[in-house]
Amino acid sequence: PFFTGRNILSYPPVESQHKFSKNYHYFTLFLLFFALQYDRQETKGEDIMRVMGIDYGDARTGVAISDLLCSIVGSTMVIHSRRQEKTLEQLCVLVKQHEVGEIVVGLPKNMDGSEGPRAELCREFGRKLEEATGLPVHLWDERRTTVEAHNILSAHNYHGKKRKDTVDAVAASLILEGYCGFRGR
Repeated sequence: PFFTGRNILSYPPVESQHKFSKNYHYFTLFLLFFALQYDRQETKGEDIMRVMGIDYGDARTGVAISDLLCSIVGSTMVIHSRRQEKTLEQLCVLVKQHEVGEIVVGLPKNMDGSEGPRAELCREFGRKLEEATGLPVHLWDERRTTVEAHNILSAHNYHGKKRKDTVDAVAASLILEGYCGFRGR
């Protein structure tokens, strides 16, 4: 990014008592304002947007949202609902709230690469999500993400209900991480 607050505000030190210190602080505020406006203009570009990763499930849907540069996962959550309409509604709220520009939904393929009935459910969910949000929805091969999520949680002593409540969010993070890595190449 063009600006980090630490660079502008750290020099000269605040305790400096030269006769232009008041003007310096006004100039610093001007630079800060300019940098924030510059960053806002840059975020309107094609490549700078938040991406939402989704691990769709019958009872729980894991959600992960990237930062603007799609370099790290910024936040994760789980939507607890057995009704697809309610899940879509909550996802639309999250899309608006976090200003998401693109969505990736995990596509559960078999280990041989074929698709079963669960994959068709996810494809249909992706179509409905694209309709509801108006955003592009991509499908991402999610083979082994849930297994990896369980391994990660086991390594950090998440067991029982604690694991059940977070495994879908971790799986969504892994889907998002894989997609962002592919997208950034």
